[in-house]
Amino acid sequence: MRHPRSPHPPSPERSAELRRRFAEEARSERPDLATLCLLVGAEADGALDEAGLDAAQMELDELAGQLPFRPGSPSAWAAALRDLLGERYGFHGVAADYQRLESSLLHEVLRRRRGLPIMLSVVWLEVARRAGAPVYGVALPGHFVVGFGAEFGPEEGRVLADPFDGGRVLSGNDAEVLVAGVTGAALRPSMLEPAAPLEVVSRILNNIRAWAAARPERSDVGLWAIELALLLPAHAARLRYERARLLVQRGEFSAGAGELEAYAEVVGAVDEAVAEQVRGEARAARAMLN
Repeated sequence: MRHPRSPHPPSPERSAELRRRFAEEARSERPDLATLCLLVGAEADGALDEAGLDAAQMELDELAGQLPFRPGSPSAWAAALRDLLGERYGFHGVAADYQRLESSLLHEVLRRRRGLPIMLSVVWLEVARRAGAPVYGVALPGHFVVGFGAEFGPEEGRVLADPFDGGRVLSGNDAEVLVAGVTGAALRPSMLEPAAPLEVVSRILNNIRAWAAARPERSDVGLWAIELALLLPAHAARLRYERARLLVQRGEFSAGAGELEAYAEVVGAVDEAVAEQVRGEARAARAMLN
């Protein structure tokens, strides 16, 4: 059995440059989804150099060039992407992909043609967008899919496809079944709204954090995923608390305590009880230095 290689992190200098570019792209007028995802990949994998970043973008361009010229209706676009990516190139997912960090890294998904639903959807989105398709991401709870058709047009003119299942077109109540299987709840119209690029990237980073949280020995991955998420223009204040706790977990007691104290100052304005609890954590972290 072939074991997955463990990517080595980039140098501190390379990481600083990647983060600068990530923050700049995230704050641009029209953030580029592929670029942001590839910068996440480069933060995870020090072997992904500039040539590798360019090669991944070129592969997306080349795949788009193999689509038929403007096939027409949303259902025709969905079928064309399924035929090209799902059938000809074999992009799909399996349950085991949830256990691999590579399944959340775009350059690895392009190499392996396997990944999480959201990352396979990124491939579909970027290839389709380059070919001029009316395409958008749909962040269903627990399972990301893609939509074809006018984003805000009549619902009957839109088509959903599941890249994790090779691009299978969802028909009838398939989306309802997907949502019910994950949440036990009913599908709401708001769940079908287009996901903006930064929302997609935030969800990818959440997936990486969840992967790392289940593997305490990979707290390094959890830390950089949080730090990238903090560079997004909109992020939950609680991420700073998560980062502080990770620093303490990694033995960086002084830095972690300082961050806990800073977070307590922020949260104290709305919930003094929580702030005092966090200050207690900071005191405990500082005590570890004695």
